[in-house]
Amino acid sequence: MQRIGIIGGSGLYTIDGISITDELNIDTPFGNPSDKLIFATIHGHEVVFLPRHGKTHNIPPHNINYRANIYAMKLAGVSQIISVSAVGSLRQDIAPGDFVLVDQFVDRTRERASTFFDGPIVAHVSMADPVCNHLQHQLYQACEAEGITTHRNGTYLVMQGPQFSSRAESELYRSWGMDVIGMTNMPEAKLAREAEICYATVAMCTDYDCWHEVEDDVSVTSVIEVMQDNVSKAKAMLLTYFKHYCNQDTACACQNTLEHSIFADLKDQSDESLRSVYALVKRYL
Repeated sequence: MQRIGIIGGSGLYTIDGISITDELNIDTPFGNPSDKLIFATIHGHEVVFLPRHGKTHNIPPHNINYRANIYAMKLAGVSQIISVSAVGSLRQDIAPGDFVLVDQFVDRTRERASTFFDGPIVAHVSMADPVCNHLQHQLYQACEAEGITTHRNGTYLVMQGPQFSSRAESELYRSWGMDVIGMTNMPEAKLAREAEICYATVAMCTDYDCWHEVEDDVSVTSVIEVMQDNVSKAKAMLLTYFKHYCNQDTACACQNTLEHSIFADLKDQSDESLRSVYALVKRYL
């Protein structure tokens, strides 16, 4: 059976009505994921939770093993990933407490391993539309049903971190037309695309970064205060999503992205070359 993955804060799987069935350490060719994968059921749907920063939030954004996280999800039979992420707002009309269903990313990270295909097998997948429209629409319906102020589309600038922006950087990103800023969704979205997993981001706004002339500059204390309320809303949204809107029956192009992207004849590759990407390419062999 196909499962739905949820990557986010560890508090998301302490939801009333969730039945946790197992916790597994999954080894991958790229090392260990951030934590154990939590297997659960929600309204009859099989779900796999992964705390992106570890259960104790001990892994900073630049040190997350994104490849291991996504590969572990693939090995666990996940066909869709809901990424729940805290972000700062770069627009006046996106207020702290609002949700944004992101549809585009600008990657400003550096030195993060961002592909499974490091050679000799090479693949070039399209990132033109990095978010699954079908999954995004379902999540938007769930947010609306819960009365959460939600912006249907938006561009997420992914910064390196772990420091917050300078004022000059914040103003630069605003001049580019960016909507929200965070530290975690790249290369996560790229790797999900390479793994042929549908991907959508629920970006939960916690602050106005540091560009706003009236609001206080972003700080850990201010972020945590808003985040606690956002997590409560995210839990309610997820329960509504799984009860009323979750539908995996629709065929999705996200799950065939490698079909015309691999620049190699896989049948000519050695076992050693295939080992690290076998879970991704085995159906093309």
